[in-house]
This record gives sequence, C-alpha cells and structure tokens, in this order.
Amino acid sequence: MNFISSARPLLPALVIASMVLMPILSVVLLAFDGDGIRTASFLNPAFSRYLANTLLLVLGVAILAGLTGVSAAWVVVTYDFPGRSIIEYLLFLPLAVPAYIGAYALVDFLEFAGPVQTGLRNLFGWTSAQDYRFPEIRSLGGAMLVLAAGLYPYVYLLTRISLRAQSAASLEVARTLGAGPVQRTFQVVLPLLRPDIAAGLTIVMMETIADYGVVDYFAVQTLTTRIYTIWFQGYDIAAASQVCVAILVCITLVLFLERLMRSRSRYYQTTLRPPQKRHRRVPPIIGVSLMFLTLIPIVIGFILPCGVLLVHALNAPGLGFTASLPMAALNTLITATSAAVIAVLAALWLVNGSRHLPRRLASILLPLTSLGYAAPGIVIGIGILVPLTVIDHTLADMIAALLDIEIGLLLTGTAGAVVLAYIIRFFAIAQGATDAALGRVPPSINHVARTLGRSARGTFMTVQLPMIKGSLMTATLLIFVDCVKELPATLLLKPFNFNTLATHVYEHASLENLTAAAPAALLVTLVGSFGVVIIARSHLTDNRK
Repeated sequence: MNFISSARPLLPALVIASMVLMPILSVVLLAFDGDGIRTASFLNPAFSRYLANTLLLVLGVAILAGLTGVSAAWVVVTYDFPGRSIIEYLLFLPLAVPAYIGAYALVDFLEFAGPVQTGLRNLFGWTSAQDYRFPEIRSLGGAMLVLAAGLYPYVYLLTRISLRAQSAASLEVARTLGAGPVQRTFQVVLPLLRPDIAAGLTIVMMETIADYGVVDYFAVQTLTTRIYTIWFQGYDIAAASQVCVAILVCITLVLFLERLMRSRSRYYQTTLRPPQKRHRRVPPIIGVSLMFLTLIPIVIGFILPCGVLLVHALNAPGLGFTASLPMAALNTLITATSAAVIAVLAALWLVNGSRHLPRRLASILLPLTSLGYAAPGIVIGIGILVPLTVIDHTLADMIAALLDIEIGLLLTGTAGAVVLAYIIRFFAIAQGATDAALGRVPPSINHVARTLGRSARGTFMTVQLPMIKGSLMTATLLIFVDCVKELPATLLLKPFNFNTLATHVYEHASLENLTAAAPAALLVTLVGSFGVVIIARSHLTDNRK
C-alpha cells in the first residue's frame, strides 16, 4: 500500500514525459533503421545546399533580430522622445503576425504589380522591369527580413527586462572612473545584457529553423522544405525522419551555443534598491529621429501586413469571405481550445503530483516534458504520425479479430492527431505557468488548511486552485493563440478536406489569391494580438517614469 501511494505521483510525470518524448524518439528510430541507413538522406548531394541555406538563414535572422531588438530596448529604456510610452507597447505587436502572413503581405506590397514598383514606374516613366533594378523579394534576403521583423520582439522583451533590472550603481561607478558613454555601453551594459540577449536569440534561431510558411513561399530551400518535399512527393518516412534528426541537431547546437554564451556570464544584482534610471532628454530633432527609427520595425512587422490584408479584404466582394472560412474558423476554435484546455489540465496534474516526488527525480522529469517546445512542429508531426498509425492498425486488427468489424483508422488522419501535436508542442507553456503559479502559493496556507482537517485534494481544490486560476487562464489563452498560428504540424497531420485558419491562409496565399486569404489572416492576427496584450501588460506595467 505504501508503495502504491508513493508511486502514484510518479504516474503523471512518466505518462506526460513519454508523450512528449514519443515523437522525438520516433523520428530518431525511423531515421536509423536498416533501410534508412542505406538510403541516408544526408548523403544526397542536395542535402548540403539545404543545410547551408538553413544555416545562412538562421545567422542572418539572428543578426537582424538581435540588432533590432537590442537597439529598440536600449532606446525606449534610455531616452525620452515623443511617443515613447506608446512605442514601448507597439514594439511587441509583430509577435501577433505569423511570419508566413508577413511574407504574403510583403511580396504583395513590393512585387512588380504592387504599389511600390507601380508607383516608381509611374513616377519615373519606366515601362518594364528592364528599365530599373529592384531587389528580388522572394529570396534568402527577403526571408531574413520577414522573419527578423516578426521575431525581434523576443530579443526586445528580454533585453528590456534586463535593462530595467540593472542597478544604476554600476553605471555610476563606471562614470566616476572616467568611462565615457561608448565605454560604458560596451564594457558595462552589453556584458550585463549578454545572458538575456543570448536567451532571446536562442528563441529566434529555433523559430527560424522551424519555419515553413516563409521559406516555402519565398522558394528558399531549407531543411524544413526538404522534409515536405520528401514526404509529399516520395512518402519516404525514413528520409524525412533523417532530415528531422538534422533539424534536431541544429536545435541542439543552438541550445549548446546559448549555454556556452551564458556559462561564463553570471552577474548578480548587488543592491536591493530599485533601479534609478531616468529617461535621458534629447534635443527635439534627435527625439523625432529616434521615434521614426523605432517605428520602422513596427511598420514592417505589423502595420504593413495588416494594412495590405485590410485593403484586400475591403476591396473584395463580401469583404473576401468564402464559404470555407466559417468551417475553418470552427475547426480552429475546436482544436485550439481542446489542446489548450487539455495541456493546462495535464500540466496541473503533472506539477501538483511532482511536488510529492523526491526533488532530484522531479528536477529530471519536469524538464523532459518541456522538450516538445524545442522541437519544430514538422518534427513533432512526423514523429506522431508513425506511432499513431501503428496504434490504429493494432486496434483495427484486434477489433476485427474479436468482433469481425472493420473500423478503419481512428487516430491517424483525424483532428485528434492535430490536437495531440499542439499539446506536445506547447505543453512547456502550460507547465511553466503552472509551476510558477503553484510556487507562489505560501506553504503556510496549505499547512493551515491541512491542520483544519482538509485532505490534500481538498486543500488543492479549495485553497490552491482559486489562487492560481488567473495564471492558468493566461496560460490557456497563450497556448490557444500559439495553436491558432501553428502551420507546419497542422499541414502534415490535418485530415483530408479539413482546414484551420492557418492552413486556409496558406492554401489561398500559395495560389497567389491573397484576397481570399485576407479575412482568415486578419482573424489569426487578431487572435495573436490577445497574446501580445497579455505579454505587454505583464512586462510593461512596472517602473513607469
């Protein structure tokens, strides 16, 4: 009996850890089976081109997003200029626009028939593309620009938090020692910011590796597009799994580099007084220049995509609504809501149970359940598909043998597979929010409830749960938003004739029908804006000066 009671908290951790690790282990096993080794995808001469493009894309996006995010955070925290208090919020907005939607809008705006080139031809009297040179939009450079414009807020967020948390004493000491502004920036501020910049760039690089919509639309051959080519043209599961393993190796390398950058960067706040940073006043002309500079990433990452989509929707008959849009919205609502609720409930079960486990065991199992967030959606999709197929065939054979009934496939090719992929992909959000919320509940409150006769379950339901419900609702909404925007896993796992808003946008935009894609894209952006509001409210309501 004691063994059963002591093993009971271990069950949720093992179940959820197995669920999260299933797709990762699946692709590794499929990649290195006997046939897979003989037909190794990485031995194909084209593989080096896909890998090189992926690495160049990651490097370019990291540089652009890093420069943009760090510069924007430094400007809004350090200087006082017109509109600063509003721009500080607006710099988060590009997170609301999925990168693939930004790609569609940018191409529509800058292509030959778009308003920019049309205006240039009318202005200068040019008649054809041979009369002038215009940068190629659908290129590696264009993909870098779009992804950096949508992902820089990760760097901006973490850099801004770090700048806010720094004590003014360090800069005061440097100033008294004769360090000028440039020396203080490069010798004091940037070294203190390095861990947070590294963390933000890690997220940016992982999202870049995982992207499919942008690189596919811009015809950039990366590892992600290679997986779809192999899967949809040759249905070679072993070769696709090998490319998935290559992506996981890239992700692991990114995480290793982030750890390496932070390993020797251990800085601590040595004073308990709050940061005494005052926004530095600048001359009006410099203030206006700073305002316009900080508006550039907002325009490229949010205003331009939304404006292009809105124009298409307003100029289309019936505002661009198609007969398939309501069903796509309903499918999105059902799958995203189901995944968000199940993920939060599972995280609640896991985290609450892990608190009754030995600390060392919990410190091993809990991180394992967060690995799904580091794996791209395409990897999770491939990794889920094969195990579900095996389970489906096993169940079908058992039922056919016992009841002589052919039931077909119950899991593979259903919306349930999409929901499972969402849960695995975004479970780390639910776990992190739940763990942090339960960690804020004072142990004394639980002890009082137990001394008053409450059971462990009663204490949790009547004391802890009401105190953390706000955090759980926030986590549910954030997961819902991420599920709505998720494209690669949905494309791979969705049933036939089943669309979400993301796949609805992809299907129409890939056929150059941005008018039909615009309403769904605006809905996705609107949903994403809710997540941005939550992030902005939680990080920008402090230290207003």
